Amino acid sequence: MSEATSLPIYIQISEMLMREIIAGRLLDGERLLPERNLAKSLNISVGTLRKALKDLEQKGALFRKHGSGNYVKFNTKFDSIYSFFRVELIDGGGLPSAKNLDINLVQKPKTAPFFGESNKCLRIRRLRFLDDQPCVLEEIHLDSMKTNGHKFDQISQSVYLFYKDTLNLRIMSAKDSATLLPVPSWAPEEFKLAHDNETVCIERLANDQFGAPVEFSRSWIDTKVARYTARISCLLYTSPSPRDS
Repeated sequence: MSEATSLPIYIQISEMLMREIIAGRLLDGERLLPERNLAKSLNISVGTLRKALKDLEQKGALFRKHGSGNYVKFNTKFDSIYSFFRVELIDGGGLPSAKNLDINLVQKPKTAPFFGESNKCLRIRRLRFLDDQPCVLEEIHLDSMKTNGHKFDQISQSVYLFYKDTLNLRIMSAKDSATLLPVPSWAPEEFKLAHDNETVCIERLANDQFGAPVEFSRSWIDTKVARYTARISCLLYTSPSPRDS
């Protein structure tokens, strides 16, 4: 069993705060706690917090008023490492982390949809956590042509960041389908659901920057801890006035 490479603390904090904004627990225009108070509540140094806040500002999730403080800025195009990770704690939000269970080159599962020309894939099995609570069991299959047939012993906590930085691969879109599937036999004891118990499973077919399907994954969710959440927004349509026609 191998541990996932940890993200820098300031990135973890930035992503945690962004997920709180997306979940609606930090509201648009809300003022954050003073920096020293917020750093103390997160058990980090003020310097680390300031790096996290700068990252949030660069991603368009925060704005600063000189002499006043830091304010939440909500938008629909957050550049988040975990933008495709749609699982949250029951009450919303949660800081994601992961532990690799097994990484191997294997034959593609026969039940998977088409996702690349190779008959092999890099299979990544992981246990996902939110705020250190185990909540999602993942099995990810990436077309082996995207890895040049290589196996990797270490993969970062954000698989899609690993794809981008190591494989020059970007996941740009995905189709998620919810179903009920039994928990697989390889689930570790940390995942509280027993083998063969049915639970919500999200099947994802993901496309690269060229629009081609390259990855198929399954994510079993412990629904006592977390839930899958998709937020939908729309533009208000206003009929044109007679003058505009």
